[in-house]
Amino acid sequence: MVELLFEDIFTLTKLNPDGKKFDKVSRIEARSEQFDMFMQLDVNTEVYPLNVGDKFTMVLAPTLSLDGTPDTGYFTQGGRKSLADKFEYVMHGKLYKISEDSGTNVKVICEVKKGGG
Repeated sequence: MVELLFEDIFTLTKLNPDGKKFDKVSRIEARSEQFDMFMQLDVNTEVYPLNVGDKFTMVLAPTLSLDGTPDTGYFTQGGRKSLADKFEYVMHGKLYKISEDSGTNVKVICEVKKGGG
């Protein structure tokens, strides 16, 4: 079984806070329940519509393979079951930058290069 790196329930607090910039994509702002985290995320809202007040589960995993086998860099469904089958909307990509800003509150910024949606 694949070990999850992160899992929490978020509530969407703002939709397109700086105005809508793309036809099919919206920037959301959300706050998590367990860790009180703030998140900004670009979501294809044509495929997965969201509204302020909606709750969703955010999961980060090192692989989509249920047995924990590392990803090859490409996702091909091929009829095999995967972690993606357990969720309504999945973004697959690589974490390419993590930075930390330690002020009064620890702030970690993770940037992800999306491979597909």
